[in-house]
Amino acid sequence: MPPHPPVLALSDEVRDALEQRRPVVALESTIIAHGLPRPRNLRVGEELEALVRAEGAVPATVAVLDGVPRIGLDKAQLERVAGDDTVRKLGHRDLAPALSAGASGATTVSATAFLAARAGLRVFATGGLGGVHRRWTETQDESADLGLLARTRITVVCAGVKSILDVPATLQRLETLGVTILGFGTQRFPGFYLSSSGEPVDWTVRTPEEVAVVMGAQDALGGRESALLVANPVAEADQLDPVLHDRVLAEALEECHERGITGQAVTPFLLDFLVRATGGASLEANLAAVRGNVRLAGRIAAAWSAR
Repeated sequence: MPPHPPVLALSDEVRDALEQRRPVVALESTIIAHGLPRPRNLRVGEELEALVRAEGAVPATVAVLDGVPRIGLDKAQLERVAGDDTVRKLGHRDLAPALSAGASGATTVSATAFLAARAGLRVFATGGLGGVHRRWTETQDESADLGLLARTRITVVCAGVKSILDVPATLQRLETLGVTILGFGTQRFPGFYLSSSGEPVDWTVRTPEEVAVVMGAQDALGGRESALLVANPVAEADQLDPVLHDRVLAEALEECHERGITGQAVTPFLLDFLVRATGGASLEANLAAVRGNVRLAGRIAAAWSAR
């Protein structure tokens, strides 16, 4: 039997930052490998890392390359994730087979959160989370993100959950799982492409330092190692037009039903439909949300390190 690969490989920059207690922000890699057209995907990957650095933190883009989970990528590795057609999409359940097979893959929210927490990172920036799918009573379809976040101590800065999902049901599920949600500067849960989903949040914070205090209180309390979600709305000026969003989403859901698309194929189909039907506007709103989340995550990581 071949020797087992190293469980985690931290870049020198990330390792040094953790040892010196400097701020680090984890970034997922699926947006680079599977979420954007080439060559824009590489430019966005580089841009997001630059935004983290502009906030005084170290970016740690996460991916699995040749069976090795990597926390922090160099230029060549980032280019490989962006340009290699064989790079798979890996959730946390796929990590063990990928390591065993020596496979390469971009990490989703669940896989990134899991690996980042294992490496000792406390802050992770993404776009929108997965959640409970519409028609859940029929399909029982729920993202693996929720269960993973219920048992992983990491702070996730996001723009809510993808608006193609059942947002109220997702919030109820997160409550059941004991995952704390903070609205950043808002009393309404963000709607991914939209500034607001219309659903309330119980707790609102207004500064990165307040988030860091809550993180510290989590640690002091002990108990289950659950995540902290910081729900950061996309700016109203950058959101997708709400009327357009609602109309196109209704059309997308109807076509999905008519074509009998189910399971893991639902989310990529709906997201792609929205991009095409909005002339790319949904993608631009998504990227605006990601940029805002990355900036905020850098500030939260800095506040956490300062403690």
